[in-house]
Amino acid sequence: MMVPAPAQHINTPRPPAGSGVTHTVLALQDRRHQFSSDRMGLLLLLASTLLCGCIQSGIVASEDTSFKISSVTLTIEPAEEVPRNTNVTLRCQTKVLTSGSMALTRKYTIFKENRIVHTKMTESSDDVLYLLPEARVSNNGKYVCQLTIEGEALSSQPKKLKVMGLSKPTLHLNRTYLTEGDTVTATCSAPGETGVFGFYFYDDSVELGDVQTDSNRAQSTLHFTTLGPHRLHCFYTVDNMPVDVKSEESNEVIVTVRGLSIKPVLEISPENNVYEGDPLNISCRVETSGLNSENIEVYLSQDGNSRWLSMGKTNTKHRMTATGPQLTFECMMTMEHLKKSERRNVTVIELFSAPVLTMSPAEVFQEEPMTLTCRSEKVASEKLNRDELSYYLSSNQSFASNGSGVFKVKALKTDHICIAQARGIRKTSKVLKVHPKVAVSVPKISLQDKPILEQPFHVLCQSAVGSLPITYILYSNSTKLKETVVHLPNQTALFTVVIYNAKELGSYKCEARNGGKRMQSEELVISAIVPLSRPTLTVLPDLSDISEGDQLNLICAVNGTPPVTFRWYREGDKHPLRITTSAETFKDYEVAVVSKQHSGLYYCEAENRASIMVRSNPVDIDVRMALWKKAMIGGIVFLFILLVVTAGCVLHYRSKRDNEEDHSTVSNEPDVEYTEVVHPRSAEAARAPLRRGTDTVYSELQNSTHGEFNILTNQYFHM
Repeated sequence: MMVPAPAQHINTPRPPAGSGVTHTVLALQDRRHQFSSDRMGLLLLLASTLLCGCIQSGIVASEDTSFKISSVTLTIEPAEEVPRNTNVTLRCQTKVLTSGSMALTRKYTIFKENRIVHTKMTESSDDVLYLLPEARVSNNGKYVCQLTIEGEALSSQPKKLKVMGLSKPTLHLNRTYLTEGDTVTATCSAPGETGVFGFYFYDDSVELGDVQTDSNRAQSTLHFTTLGPHRLHCFYTVDNMPVDVKSEESNEVIVTVRGLSIKPVLEISPENNVYEGDPLNISCRVETSGLNSENIEVYLSQDGNSRWLSMGKTNTKHRMTATGPQLTFECMMTMEHLKKSERRNVTVIELFSAPVLTMSPAEVFQEEPMTLTCRSEKVASEKLNRDELSYYLSSNQSFASNGSGVFKVKALKTDHICIAQARGIRKTSKVLKVHPKVAVSVPKISLQDKPILEQPFHVLCQSAVGSLPITYILYSNSTKLKETVVHLPNQTALFTVVIYNAKELGSYKCEARNGGKRMQSEELVISAIVPLSRPTLTVLPDLSDISEGDQLNLICAVNGTPPVTFRWYREGDKHPLRITTSAETFKDYEVAVVSKQHSGLYYCEAENRASIMVRSNPVDIDVRMALWKKAMIGGIVFLFILLVVTAGCVLHYRSKRDNEEDHSTVSNEPDVEYTEVVHPRSAEAARAPLRRGTDTVYSELQNSTHGEFNILTNQYFHM
C-alpha cells in the first residue's frame, strides 16, 4: 500500500453502515483539521490497516471448514501382474468428508518400497494417476498412496506390481582374434531396460568379470591365460528388492588366442640324487626367439616362501642348500598382460631322520636323577657317518658326546626339545613334557564324627601334596583294615569304621603311597562312646521316712561313657530343677530342708556325647509331718483326756456325797449362793466354735456349821 504524500488532502469515503470500524474512521475525519498535514497520511494508513485486518478476519471466520479423510485406495491398471512393455497406471482414489465449501489443498505422495516416486499438490478431488509407460522389471515392487491435508495423513493398503520378462542381452567385442597377452573390450547391453544393473561376462562356465551400473550397457576389458578358442557370453540382473531378476544369456562370440614363441626356462643342478645339505644351483631365463625383450621380467620363487628367491630382466639365478623332503620351484615371466611360468620339483633324500627324545625311567620323582636320550633312527650311511651327528637339548644347551645323545639331568617339570645337527642341517624332535611325580607327604589322620559304640563313624586320611593316584591304607593295631585309591584332586580317602567292644581301645594309623614312596601318619587312638543306659533315680532317705525338715537327696545314676549331663525334673514344671555335667556316671540333687510342698513325682534325664537322651522312671515322694508336731498333738490329746477323766471322777464323788448328806440335812436349808466360775480351755477347745451355755458352771456355796464352804460344781456339756 502506498503512503499518501503529506501535502495532499484526501477525502476518504465513509465505510458502509454496520462496519466494525465506522466510528473509528469518522472520528479520524472529524479531527483531520486538528493535525498537521504531515500526520494525516499516517492516520489514514492506520485506519486502512485496521479496516483490512477486520475484513480479513471476517472472511476466515466465515470460510472455516472442518474435514475428515475417510479412505485412500490404490489400484493398479490393467492388472497387478503384466507382461513387459505394458502401459501401467497407478490410480489413487480418496474420499474426504467436509463441513464447508472452501477448497482443501491436498498432497498426494506415491511410495515404492518406502521411497517417494511421485508427489502432486491439488485442490481437486479427482483421482490422481501415476503412469508407468512400457513397464519394465525395474518397476516391480510394492506401491502405497498417501493423502495429506493440513497435517492429517492417511495411507492406502500396499499394492504389488509384477512385470514379467526381460529383453535378451547382446554381446559385442572390439575384436575376435588375439595374440597371447592381448586384451579385448567386451560390451554387454540390455536393450530397452531401466534400473540398476549387474552385467556378468563368462568364458564358457568361467566368470571373467562383472560390472555394476545404472546404465543398460557396460564394458569390460578381458584377457586370457590359455591359447585357443574361447566362447564368450554375458547376462545381466536388474536390482529388484529383495531379489534380483536375472536375464537370459546373450549371443555367443568366439575369440581365438594365438601363442607367442616366448617361454620361461627353469634349470636346477643337480636334479637327481640330491641329499639334504647338498648345494643347489637354480636358474630362471626367457627364450624370446628374437622378440623384443624390453618389457620382459622374470621371477624365481619357491613354494612355501612368500618372497621370490631372485628376479631379473631376462634371466636370474639362485644358490641354496637342499632341504627335504621335496622342493618346488617356479620360473615366471611377465610381458605386459602376458604371464607364463614353468614349475619343477626336486626330490631330496633324507640325510638323517628327525630325532626322537625319550626319558628313563618312565616315572620319576622330583629332583631325582633321570636320563634323556636323543637319537636319529635313520642315517644315510653313504653320505654321513653317525659320529658326525651332534645332539643338544634346547632347555639347557648342554651338549653330550658326539653321537651319544644321552643327557643326565635332574627330574624337573620342564618341556624338553632335542636338536640333531650335521652338515648345516638341523632337525628338532617333538616336545617331551616331563612331569615328575611329587612324592606323597606324611598323611594326616583325623576323626570326622563321633565314634559311638556299634555305630559306623569315619576316619579321614589325607596327604597335603603328592602326585595322583595315591593309595591310602588304614591300619588298626598294625592290622590292615581297608584300602582306597584317590584318582582326583578333590577326592578324599574316607574310611568307615565300627567298634563293637566297649573295652576295645583302637590305635589307628594311615599309610599313603604313590609309586614306591610310603609315608605313615601319626597314631590316632579312638575309644568308643558308650550310649547311656536308662537312669536309676534313688531317693535318700527311704521314701517311707521322709518327714518335714529332713534333707532330701535324689541320686541319678547311669551306665555309659562320661562326661554325662544330668537334669532333674518335677512333673508339672517346665524347667529342670537342676542341670549339671559330671565326669562320673552319677550325680545327686539335694534339698536341704524338705517340706510338704516338695511332695510330688520326680524323674531325671541324662545325656552324653552319643547325643541320646535317656529318662528314669518317676518316683513319688510324700513328705510326712515332723515328729515334734506329732508329739505335741499327742500331748494335747492326752491332757484333754486326763482332764475329762478327772472331771468325771470329781462329779461322781460329789454326786455320791450329796446323796448321803440329803438324809441328814434338817428341813431348814441353808442359804444358797450361786457364783459363775469360768474354767480355762485347751488348745483344741479354743479352736472349736463357742456354744451358748457350754462354758458356764454354776457352783453352790453352802455355809457349813463349821464356817466352811462346800462347793458343788455342776457342769453341762452340750454335744
